[in-house]
Amino acid sequence: MPNSDFDSAGDGLVAKTHAGDNSAPLSITAISHALKRTVEDRFGFVRLRGELSGVKRAASGHFYCSLKDEGAVLDAVMWKGQVQRLGFVPEDGIEVIATGKITTFPGRSKYQIVMESLEIAGEGALLALLEKTRRRLEAEGLFAPEKKRALPYIPRLIGVVTSPTGAVIRDILHRLADRFPSHVLVWPVLVQGQGAAAQIAAAVRGFGEMPLGQRPDLLIVARGGGSIEDLWAFNEELVVRAVAASPIPVISAVGHETDTTLCDFAADRRAPTPTAAAEMAVPVRADLANTLAELGLRQRKCASRPVMLGRERLAARAQRLPRPEQLLQPQAQKLDDLGERLRRALVDRAAAGREKLGALRLSPAMLMRSARDARVRLEGVRLVPMLVTRPLAEKRAALDSLARLAETLHPERPLQRGYAMVLDAGGHAVTSHASAQGKAALAIRFADGELAVVPVGVLAGGKRPPVPKRENLAASQGKLL
Repeated sequence: MPNSDFDSAGDGLVAKTHAGDNSAPLSITAISHALKRTVEDRFGFVRLRGELSGVKRAASGHFYCSLKDEGAVLDAVMWKGQVQRLGFVPEDGIEVIATGKITTFPGRSKYQIVMESLEIAGEGALLALLEKTRRRLEAEGLFAPEKKRALPYIPRLIGVVTSPTGAVIRDILHRLADRFPSHVLVWPVLVQGQGAAAQIAAAVRGFGEMPLGQRPDLLIVARGGGSIEDLWAFNEELVVRAVAASPIPVISAVGHETDTTLCDFAADRRAPTPTAAAEMAVPVRADLANTLAELGLRQRKCASRPVMLGRERLAARAQRLPRPEQLLQPQAQKLDDLGERLRRALVDRAAAGREKLGALRLSPAMLMRSARDARVRLEGVRLVPMLVTRPLAEKRAALDSLARLAETLHPERPLQRGYAMVLDAGGHAVTSHASAQGKAALAIRFADGELAVVPVGVLAGGKRPPVPKRENLAASQGKLL
């Protein structure tokens, strides 16, 4: 049986309100809102330390994640306006300090923290994030040594990405003016704080997208020294990727010599200071002028050395050549010797002739005897007439034969037999039809005279002259024969 006390407590099928009861039932929405107000009043400002987990960026721009430690997990959300002011890109595993308020989400009966700011929990966590990002980008090949390009020796235009108001740009311009005055194009950007990374990346990409004729030959990304938080913009992934993808060689000059950023790994060259970057960018003009002067001197020496060597060789060979008088001495001596011999020979010949003439005695009897001997020798020689007449007869017979042959072959001889010769204006024989067509006037020579004719292709009235038939021509020739 039902207990009467229990029944009197009002545990029935239908809820009843008793007199003096001040505990009216609340709706779920009411209790959820009450809990929300209580939690927000009690935990309206908290700072929590934990590790990011389940990081997610919604399409609306809001940022959702969880904060966890070794014993608990707390959902977290950051609205779009606060996300845009973050100084780093949240990733899983980063230990952070979140500042905000604890609130509830009635739709899911959950509580969460609405973060107003998010900071990395200490320098150690920041270095851990830096190392994690470095390993990931290195695995992608952004820092590969084979991608590093050589810097131009003398850049025509140098682009500088830095703050326009700091000492960095003045140091760079001063060093460039001392070493090698060059044209410099400055792209002013923020070098730390909110939005600095986006401006630096946009500047590097902007230089690379300029037309070829206006694009700098070299980029310098520079900033002065500072803490790791101050230099963090140069560790952002979008800056590193922009530097690695730049079509222009880049010198990274961020911080002092002991400072290292991911931008240094992505750049083609790293400079320990901005001043050192200016020294890397251009050579010393005075040294270059001295080098050019030295090379010019070497060039002139190289050009004049063959001439000098040739002059030395010519002088050495000229010294070995004998003097002209030495070359003529043997011939002069020989000439003197021959002259002396000629003089003596003439004297000796004259003496011998004189002696022979003195020994020769001419007398009339001797001359008469010589004449008589010559007459006897002449009478002893007898000339035979046949020796003279026979050759003359043979020559006469040969001449008569040639005369008969010439008479037979005379060109006018056929004229006696009825033939005719065709002559041109110069009196030369025309022997072909083709040569006759080109003449303005012709002459036909017969045995008893010449007849002047003009070649006519067609007679008056368009009729061609009659051509004698071959058999008639043969008959006429027979009659002539």
